[in-house]
Amino acid sequence: MKNYSFSALGFLPVALLLTSGMPLKEKPGTPPTTELRTVKNESFKRGEVLKFRLHYGVIDAGTAEVSITEENKQLHDRNTFHVVGIGKSIGAFDPFFKVRDRYESFIDADAIAPVVFIRRVNEGGFKIAQDQVYDHEKKKVMSNGTYYDVPEYTQDMISAFYYARTLDMSNAKVGDIFSLKSFIDNEIWELKIKFMGKETISTDVGKVRCLKFRPIVQKGRVFKKSEDLNVWISDDKNHIPVRAQADVLIGSVKMDLTGYSNLANPLNLQ
Repeated sequence: MKNYSFSALGFLPVALLLTSGMPLKEKPGTPPTTELRTVKNESFKRGEVLKFRLHYGVIDAGTAEVSITEENKQLHDRNTFHVVGIGKSIGAFDPFFKVRDRYESFIDADAIAPVVFIRRVNEGGFKIAQDQVYDHEKKKVMSNGTYYDVPEYTQDMISAFYYARTLDMSNAKVGDIFSLKSFIDNEIWELKIKFMGKETISTDVGKVRCLKFRPIVQKGRVFKKSEDLNVWISDDKNHIPVRAQADVLIGSVKMDLTGYSNLANPLNLQ
């Protein structure tokens, strides 16, 4: 994995171009994308807000908020979900390593695939600015003015998280592997997660019944071992992330859900 940030927002692996306002085209006169799949979505709706806190060991290091705005912006004559993610460092960690991250994704409301992705990262002075436009019919992405060929329905860093929430996991068995393809730092990266079973965990929002997953990650760069990252999502139709925990080369990192509102379904609390 390249350039994966460890703000609370960047830590969640699921997991942001309207600068030109123009649809992606191979040549003038190409019609806008209209023929796309339809994905059944009972997991999220407009107005949903999720709040998280990031810990480095015992230190509260950052917060993140990921929300689906009430806006229904039409792009290519199709409805979209506008997702905004904000991550920042807090407390004693802030002057040591200041993080101010903003991600946005306009996700086709029927295909649950990205149309526009915006990423603005500022972490300890390291900055990333990415603007992407997706054309799923032509299997292309325009990233900062350069065109790339990609597999059909490739996800961005944020839309991947929302698409994963729509997957049917009701019959999942321990050891099952779910996968999807994302376009990250101008490369295709296949995210694979292994189902590890069910657990009930205590959180700031109560005891939540969860499904536990272990992303299959690349060891040696950020993670000590390939099994060092674990993610818990709610065992209900929402499939919201409740906790992510990892042993990394610089120590231990943990992200917890601290608040939520406007979920599409009741949270599965014990």
